Amino acid sequence: MLRKGGGSRVVLVTCPTPAEARRIAHSVVGKRLAACVNVIMSSVESVYIWKRKVERAREYLLVIKTTAKRLAELESEVKRLHSYDVPEFIALLVTEGSKGYLSWLDESVMNARKNHK
Repeated sequence: MLRKGGGSRVVLVTCPTPAEARRIAHSVVGKRLAACVNVIMSSVESVYIWKRKVERAREYLLVIKTTAKRLAELESEVKRLHSYDVPEFIALLVTEGSKGYLSWLDESVMNARKNHK
């Protein structure tokens, strides 16, 4: 059964190394800023503009599941741990999803406030 996912977000972050990707994933889940992070261990090739030049890099993608309420704290933690001057942080709205999964996601990040008071 599907439900509207208005408060749910999927955040994309790329990292230069698998170690950095894992470190960020463990931190944000451990702090309950995200319910789940998929670390894509096959590298992606990124082509981008940096300082007016076309650059290319091999990166590792994080797919982070969280809620809109946790986005600001999640972004701060990613920036704190990330080695890039301007890390990718793109939040996508989840319009619908499995009722059970989205409920679990909400509960996983909401419990952070209760557990850390």
